[in-house]
Order: sequence, then structure tokens, then C-alpha cells
Amino acid sequence: MYFKKLLLALGVVILVAGCGSSVKLEDVPVEDRKGAMPMAPALAPAMESRSAVAPVNLTANQLPAAGPAGVAKVVYFDYDSYVIKPEFQSVLEAHSKHLKADARRRVNLEGHTDERGGREYNLALGQKRAEAVRKALTLLGVADSQLEAVSFGKEKPAAMGTDESAFAKNRRTELTYR
Repeated sequence: MYFKKLLLALGVVILVAGCGSSVKLEDVPVEDRKGAMPMAPALAPAMESRSAVAPVNLTANQLPAAGPAGVAKVVYFDYDSYVIKPEFQSVLEAHSKHLKADARRRVNLEGHTDERGGREYNLALGQKRAEAVRKALTLLGVADSQLEAVSFGKEKPAAMGTDESAFAKNRRTELTYR
């Protein structure tokens, strides 16, 4: 019992000694109220010889967040289906050409459903719709790294309502460039 207490005390002493720091708290720079930033005397000459910082251009080398001009960015599906209709083949071909033209372009494929069905079922169906568009684009030669398929299920309807025209607008995959 005495030996255990001695080992515990020795362990605590070693732990506290190991947590010690060699940083001198007295050498912390003090804020200069004149606006100049305080610095160590050894760094001052090197900093004075530098020129002003160049501004950063955030718009340089950024691609526009739009897809191909004049091409739809939505693929619609039939009820309870994730089969791409033949009428959207030309839309997918135009997007594939646009994406293949510059490998830096990225697109989110956002799968959606109408409000019928449970939450989990609709999330799964929305994902299958997004993955169907992803597969079609990769078969057309688009790199998989340019595509990200996500599902929103019934959470982001394009049209409100409980009639077939509203349901049809909500059964979709949107191509959103980023």
C-alpha cells in the first residue's frame, strides 16, 4: 500500500515536471498604441526592407459558376423512377462537353423527389437519381472527380402543391456548378 502511494506521488511529480515550459513570459511583445506592430529587435531591419503586401485577387483563376449557355440544368424523372428519359440525352451531352473542356470545373448533382413516400425512401431515391446522372456523365467521358452526387429527397421542392404538375417538377436532378 505504501509502495503504491509512493509510485503515485512519483508519477505526479514526473508529470508536473514534464509539463514545464521554457517559454519566458516576460518576452511577450506589448501592443503599440501608435499602430505599429511590435517585433523582436532582430527582425525589425528585415521587415523594414520589405515592400507593401500585394492585394489578393479572389476572382483571378476562378471559373464562372455557370454551366453551358442555353442548356437546361435539370433532368426530370418519372414517378418512382431513376431512369433517365431519352429526351434529356442532349442535355447531358452538352454538360459533358462543357465539363470535359476544362478539368477544373466541378458540378454537384442534386437528387430530389416529390413529397410522396417516407423520408428515408425519398433520400435513397434522390441519391439514385443523382447517381444515374453521374453514371451517364462518366459514360460520356467526364472525370468522376468532377462530379458529386447528393440527395435532398423531398426537402427542397421546386414547386409547392399536391397535384401532378407540382410532383413532376420536384422529381429531378439539378446540375449545380461550383
